[in-house]
Amino acid sequence: MRILVLGGTGYLGRHVTEDLRALPGAQILAAGRSLAAGFRVDLATDRPEALTKTLTAAAPDVVVNCAGATGDNPVTLAEVNARGPAVLCAALREAAPTARLVHLGSAAEYGPGTPDVPVAEAAPACPVTPYGATKLAGTVAVTSAALDAVVLRVGNPVGPGAPAANLPGRMASLLRSAGPEPDAVLQLGDLSAYRDFVDVRDLARAVALTVTAPGHLPSVLNISGGTAVAVRELVHGLARRAGFRGRLQESTGGSARSARVSWQCSDITAAERALGWRPEHDLDDALDALWAVTARSGRLP
Repeated sequence: MRILVLGGTGYLGRHVTEDLRALPGAQILAAGRSLAAGFRVDLATDRPEALTKTLTAAAPDVVVNCAGATGDNPVTLAEVNARGPAVLCAALREAAPTARLVHLGSAAEYGPGTPDVPVAEAAPACPVTPYGATKLAGTVAVTSAALDAVVLRVGNPVGPGAPAANLPGRMASLLRSAGPEPDAVLQLGDLSAYRDFVDVRDLARAVALTVTAPGHLPSVLNISGGTAVAVRELVHGLARRAGFRGRLQESTGGSARSARVSWQCSDITAAERALGWRPEHDLDDALDALWAVTARSGRLP
């Protein structure tokens, strides 16, 4: 099985690629902007006809799209998260119309949740951030493309190697820098929101199961921990693992995003029915693995 992975050098992509390499008979083909990639692909700028030629040369049985943009630049978000999947689907229809496409979406597409009500895939998507809106646009492009395509709507990923661009990785970096100094003070934002965290290793396993699952699959599947956890609990859990003896100074004003999206939790029963998947790692496992990597690394995550 020839599996073309886009974005395989990123945080999620590295874990996904590792699991895919373990599949019997799998041949992993790397695609991306890196010079080390076997196939040069930039979903933000490539024309459909150029990408069609690349996909024809790769001749994949499966395409896994881990490429995505985060951050605050709306142009970059639109180029990578919305345009990218649309161009990829257009090229796939021409070059490899029978290949399965596994695309990583985001629970941010749902927008604000209702406390104690896990959101299922059929729920209306009402994103309130440019990131969520552009990820939703990518999902619509994939689900309307008339391909064998599945969008995995991923919760908040956490686990070994988390980058400083996301909250768990940023906290690990701050705590490593602070050390056990009792006078250290870490200025933090609003930690009152609830999020649905998923161990990145569980996400990688879900991708592998989606790649190999026979027959037709639902067009969208939630991949999350299935439990809403206070962000404050994650932060204090990391602090305990770091042996932090200073003070965590939380903002009292709150953030606009936390105020608008104060609670998120995904219903993951559809993934269990379709893939036989459930999380194997809880948040404690994920934080243990994240801090273990951070503590022994010579650089910050």
